[in-house]
Amino acid sequence: MAKGMYHYIAEAWKSPEKKTLRDRMTEWRRGNVIVKVEKPLRLDRARKLGYKAKKGFIVTRVYLKRGGHRRPRPSKARKSGASLAVRKSLSMNYQWIAEQRAARKFKNLEVLNSYQIGKDGEHYFFEVILVDPEKPEIKNDQTINWICKPENRKRVFRGLTSAGRKSRGLR
Repeated sequence: MAKGMYHYIAEAWKSPEKKTLRDRMTEWRRGNVIVKVEKPLRLDRARKLGYKAKKGFIVTRVYLKRGGHRRPRPSKARKSGASLAVRKSLSMNYQWIAEQRAARKFKNLEVLNSYQIGKDGEHYFFEVILVDPEKPEIKNDQTINWICKPENRKRVFRGLTSAGRKSRGLR
């Protein structure tokens, strides 16, 4: 049986060319943290997660620092109980944090999904798929118009995206 284009794109991403990816990540680090991109880098992954090449779908690239999620200890005078926050660690995964940052930047859009496009010793890089629920192309599309309903507003901040559900232990 013949294999489709997306199969070969996925195969290519299983062992990406290291030098090309390293050069890309260097270029991405020099730019802004959240950047709107024209097309998804991993088309196969984006399509699996619901992306369509039509008006209303926006892809952003987000990078964030790797390392612990522990909150810093207060440096000035506080009651002793205030320093207990140091022992707690943030129970959100990096992907969920990247989705939230993209949602804060583009307030009129809803996060559909996201996927990792690379990591190095210092940063994680994600592409976040955002949808504009006010576009008529989205409202008339039967497969995605569920995102236009009021109960799906700010879904990323309530942990309703795939990364959020995984971080909460629901999948």
